[in-house]
Amino acid sequence: MYRQIADAIREKIKSGEYKPGEALPTEAQLREEFSVSRVTVRQALKLLIEQDVLNSVQGSGTYVKENKVNYDMYQYTSFYEKLSHLNVETHSEILAFEIKSPSLTIAEALQIADDERVFYVKRVRYIDDNPATLEETWMPLSLFPDLTYEVMRGSKYEYVEGQKKMVIDRSEQEIIPVLPPEEVVEQLGIAADQPIIKKITRGYLNDGTVFEFSRNYFKSSDYKFTLVAKRSQHF
Repeated sequence: MYRQIADAIREKIKSGEYKPGEALPTEAQLREEFSVSRVTVRQALKLLIEQDVLNSVQGSGTYVKENKVNYDMYQYTSFYEKLSHLNVETHSEILAFEIKSPSLTIAEALQIADDERVFYVKRVRYIDDNPATLEETWMPLSLFPDLTYEVMRGSKYEYVEGQKKMVIDRSEQEIIPVLPPEEVVEQLGIAADQPIIKKITRGYLNDGTVFEFSRNYFKSSDYKFTLVAKRSQHF
C-alpha cells in the first residue's frame, strides 16, 4: 500500500499538482486522502525521501525536490524532448553563431576536409530561468547552407528532420566528469570547484554521414544520466 501511495505522489508531482519547492500536504491530510494509517503514509514518504524525490525539513514539513532532467543515454533526443515529461519552460540564448574554418580536431570529428567551412554555434540552454547547459555545436556548411540563427534558438533536430528531410540514425557519446572551465562557471553561475558533466557527441545520418559534433557542459545539480545495460549470455 505504501508503494501505491508513493506512486500516486510521484504522479501528482509529474502532473504539476505538487510543484518543486512546495510543501506536501501534512501527514494527517495524506492519511485522510488515501484512507490509510499514519505508519503507511510515513513509509511512503520515507521511500520518496530515500529516492531523492522529497526532502524532509525538521519542524517545517516535507517538500518536493527540484526536478532533475533524466538524460536517457539510449534515446537520441533534443533538449526539448528530454524535458517533455517535466512541467517546465525552456529556451536557448545564442552566444555565438558563426561560419568558420574548423580546427584539425573538428574536421576529423566531422569527417570533412580541413579547408571546408562549418557552422559554429554556442548557446546556453535554460530550464525555466535556470541556465542548465552550455552547448557548443559544429555542423558542416555543405550539409546545411540555409541554417539560421532562428533555427538554433529552437531544436536543430527538428530542422534536420523536418526542414531538411534527413534521417538521423544514431550518436556516439562520451561522458566525462570535469571541473568547469572559466566560461562555464560564468555562464551557468556555478562555483569553480563544483564538478560538472562534459558530454561529447558525434551524430550520424542513416547513410553514415556525420552531421554534427557537439560539446555540452551539464550542471550536475540539474541532470542525471541513466542507461540500461544487458549482460551477454555465456554458455
